[in-house]
Amino acid sequence: MEAIRAAARSAVKELLEVSQIKAGQILLIGCSSSEILGEHIGHGSSPETAVAVLEEILPMLKEKGIFLAAQCCEHLNRALIIERACAEKYGLEEVAVIPQIKAGGSFATAAWGAFDDPVAVEHVRAHAGLDIGGTLIGMNLRDVAVPVRLATKRIGEAPLLAARTRPKFIGGSRAKYE
Repeated sequence: MEAIRAAARSAVKELLEVSQIKAGQILLIGCSSSEILGEHIGHGSSPETAVAVLEEILPMLKEKGIFLAAQCCEHLNRALIIERACAEKYGLEEVAVIPQIKAGGSFATAAWGAFDDPVAVEHVRAHAGLDIGGTLIGMNLRDVAVPVRLATKRIGEAPLLAARTRPKFIGGSRAKYE
């Protein structure tokens, strides 16, 4: 379990640095505890594994003032568990559901239990994201997602995919960008 914790800590630390995500922004994490343990996604949920990953990630994010959006599984249509303060800041409409291990997943359930004032919402437009084990987070990222290659390639047996987002480039040949 310590190797899983260390990999989660390392991956999120690197993503925070590379993405340059700021206080008040949203980091999206989709996490399959099944995949971390080498099982097929959705067929080996482990609350203990999810809690271990969350315990490594959440303190780092809170320290930096970054909101965590924990993505639920497909049984809740990939809804997100966030703090009420995040929903209010971004004008997100709360939906009535509480994640469970078999309907939402272990990670979202762990987030619900760990957050100060959790709510579920249907969509976010996250500023960066980490997909642990093929959870398909793209639908909850901002429009222009840029792949980020992390030094940490796996958490347990689960492959990692990471992304940061950037504003759209609009205009034409006369436009100037930073």
